Amino acid sequence: MTTKTLEFCTTRLDGRVLTVTINRPEVMNSLHPPANFELAQVFDAFAADPEQWVAILTGAGERAFSAGNDLKYQAAGGKRGSPRSGFAGLTARFDLNKPVIAAVNGVAMGGGFEIALACDLIVAAETAVFALPEPRVGLAALAGGVHRLPRQIGLKRAMSMILTGRRVGAAEGKELGFVNEVVPPSQLMAAARRWADLILECAPLSIRASKDSVMRGLDQADLEQAMALQLDSVGELYRSQDFIEGPRAFAEKRPPHWQGK
Repeated sequence: MTTKTLEFCTTRLDGRVLTVTINRPEVMNSLHPPANFELAQVFDAFAADPEQWVAILTGAGERAFSAGNDLKYQAAGGKRGSPRSGFAGLTARFDLNKPVIAAVNGVAMGGGFEIALACDLIVAAETAVFALPEPRVGLAALAGGVHRLPRQIGLKRAMSMILTGRRVGAAEGKELGFVNEVVPPSQLMAAARRWADLILECAPLSIRASKDSVMRGLDQADLEQAMALQLDSVGELYRSQDFIEGPRAFAEKRPPHWQGK
């Protein structure tokens, strides 16, 4: 296990799983440009490292996953700008085929909710609260919130949050469909790791080809066109050693030994 403490986050690599913790609890893990750039570098490294297969993202402390944009920093005239990969280095990162799990431990407001929506799974503590409150302060959830939420839970359900800015608890989030599992706060990270371990039971290149196919397929209005897409990730899967290892392990009645290549 390798742990690193950076300026605005901490990382822990345990086997194939990278856990990233936003570490600004004094401002409810809200993010300013320096934190966004640091997180972008963390996820750049995760994307590039063939030994890292799954990431878990959470927030330090019990109060917040992330309260979104650090408005006080912005109002004080702090440094501006954002990485090309977006808020937290994730909301505009459209080429990441590795799965990311959000472990939401408290408030996920505005940009914080948009970060969670940019992840592939959301595991929420019972105390988690989600909202896109930007219209209440004259803004809009333009870091993906107004686009991802309707795609994930349907138009009318999404509009009930987007047009009101109302707060939604973890249980309602699961009912609406954007939360995968709700657990007591003390069990949050164990639950997120359980999901990560389930993913690790599968061939990593199969996971990446599957995620890529889902995301690229959603860009197509026509099912036939979606199924006809020629994706590099699928070609890489077909050429991999794991493409042979999976059927061989099945035939030999043993667990597969995935190599990710």
